[in-house]
Amino acid sequence: MRKKPSCLRKSIPIVVCLVGFYILVQLVTQPDGILEAASGPAGAQKEEYYIYVDLNEDQLYLYQNGQLVKTFPCSGGKYTTPSPLGTWKIVSKDTWNEGFGGTWMALNVPWGQYGIHGTDEPWTVGSNASKGCIRMYNEDAEELRKLVPYGTYVTIVKGTYGYFGDSYRTLKNGHIGSDVYAVQIRLGQLGYYMGTPDGKFGAGLSDSVKRFKQDHQLGSTPVVDEATYEAMGFFPFE
Repeated sequence: MRKKPSCLRKSIPIVVCLVGFYILVQLVTQPDGILEAASGPAGAQKEEYYIYVDLNEDQLYLYQNGQLVKTFPCSGGKYTTPSPLGTWKIVSKDTWNEGFGGTWMALNVPWGQYGIHGTDEPWTVGSNASKGCIRMYNEDAEELRKLVPYGTYVTIVKGTYGYFGDSYRTLKNGHIGSDVYAVQIRLGQLGYYMGTPDGKFGAGLSDSVKRFKQDHQLGSTPVVDEATYEAMGFFPFE
């Protein structure tokens, strides 16, 4: 049986405060406001539609012209396959089946194929159960697909550390995700990373991290740890 979305009882001011709080956290943890997740929502408020996914509450909020118009229950990725935190755009829409409930909205995440879709396992909606995509009940996903156009901004949040989610994990070669993406952007600004940010910790980022740590007397291992984060200007939000 489909469970009723609890956040339908929430007032619009509370949800707007959540959006504002997330932007504030982005600006504090990323002080230069350099990341797309920090700048995206502000611009998205000018768009006809804007989607805000809060994985702390497993809720998807749909805004139209700055006003909350719909709230849907959803679910995100498991701990081992987290959802891509940040602000993205819907770049394609389709009517896939085979596990996607007949609805697919792709996001422009550079390190993998992620999107918003339905599911043939509706009992998993409301829990961290996916491989990183945003799951919805089939009828909700279909309604959303018909409403929002290509290019709609989608902000996905979890935890209090912006792109880093619940905490700053130690990063090394082979890791992928929003936190890797953020580190690539920051090291690019600092003149160490010359590649295109793609959220993948490969040889290029390893070399950049190594040179950055050597210049800051942090050793030479190509691992991003707590001291490296601090040297790059990332600080926990307290």
